[in-house]
Amino acid sequence: MRRADRLFRLIDRLRPGKLTTARDLAEAMEVSERTIYRDIAHLQASGVPVEGEAGLGYMMRDGYDLPPLMFTEEEIIALSVGARMVQTWGGTSMARGAEQALEKITGVIPDATRTRAEKLQFRAWASRPLDAQTRSTIDTVEAAIRAPERVMLDYADEQGARTERPIRPLGLWFWGAVWTLVAWCELRSDFRMFRLDRISDATLLGPYEPEVGQSLEAFYESDASGYAPAKS
Repeated sequence: MRRADRLFRLIDRLRPGKLTTARDLAEAMEVSERTIYRDIAHLQASGVPVEGEAGLGYMMRDGYDLPPLMFTEEEIIALSVGARMVQTWGGTSMARGAEQALEKITGVIPDATRTRAEKLQFRAWASRPLDAQTRSTIDTVEAAIRAPERVMLDYADEQGARTERPIRPLGLWFWGAVWTLVAWCELRSDFRMFRLDRISDATLLGPYEPEVGQSLEAFYESDASGYAPAKS
């Protein structure tokens, strides 16, 4: 988590009436208590009215708040629905990010809008829950796309035949129940799509320099974009 994001969440948890210990804050943000003490000192030095001390807890005085986000009710509903869908169908990192985004949104919107948002009765249920392995694969592939990095896949095709494939991941597609990965497959020297639930292992191999004709844009312009998911 970036420090700026952590400080934002820290301010939200220290709002008036929320006396919280450094241990609880550290557990919530998955950092050490020493990091929390440093963040508290940084906020105090920046003029944020944080009061308290180690062993007792911390909170903020009345009169300090973050500027409200100017979301309409329709936008709040869309964001809430989207975040809950990501929590159900996304990778571990995506789900955690969606939860944190909801915390930020509900923490700074006006009270009336927050009340309406909390009444939203929307839940995302999965008939076949996303397994831990697929969630982990989503995280690995998503990080590789951003870097970008090459990835070694242990992959099984629709007949169950396994291969190890070094790939250059380009994009993730969600089909309502199944995730697929669009990639340049170094084994086949061509574009391929892989179902994430058929990947038993995904290992980062390090960065690469993008090459002409191997980008996502080139994929869309090629005949490969008509491939069915999981083509071998």
